[in-house]
This record gives sequence, structure tokens and C-alpha cells, in this order.
Amino acid sequence: MYLTTEKKQEIFSTSGFAKSATDTGSAESQIALFTYRISHLTAHLKVHKHDYGTQLGLLKLVGKRRRLLNYLYKTDIMRYRAILAALGLRK
Repeated sequence: MYLTTEKKQEIFSTSGFAKSATDTGSAESQIALFTYRISHLTAHLKVHKHDYGTQLGLLKLVGKRRRLLNYLYKTDIMRYRAILAALGLRK
């Protein structure tokens, strides 16, 4: 599998938003993980254009990430702006 436990730990620790080493439930950690998965699926779809199952999964992931970003926007605008800048996302 492309996303091992070690890779997840690396994403959570390098995203820079972890409150602790095992922080996997915060919105920032989830957004960082979704962003990694989205970039991986996008690269896959560039090669396999007719993989519609993966395309559906990608759209669902983008929606989940958007909902988490909307949550951060409503609750704490500074955290929202920080995650956008760190991950290179655009509104």
C-alpha cells in the first residue's frame, strides 16, 4: 500500500501543526493527510484517465478536505490561514 503507518507518522509530524506526536485527529492533521492522498490520486489519474472509481474517490476526498477547511474557517481563521499557507492550497 502506498500509505504505510510510517508515512502517516511522517505526514503528521512534518505538517507542523501536531499538538503532540500522536495527534491524528486534529483538523490540520486530517487536511495534511487528505492533501497527500489527493496528490497521489491526481498523479494516478494522469496516467489512467479512464479509472472512474479512483476519480470518484478523489472527488470525495476533495469534498472532505473542503468541509474540514470550512470548519476551520468558521472556528479559527488564523489556523485556517496557516494551513493554507503551509500546504500551498488556494481558496
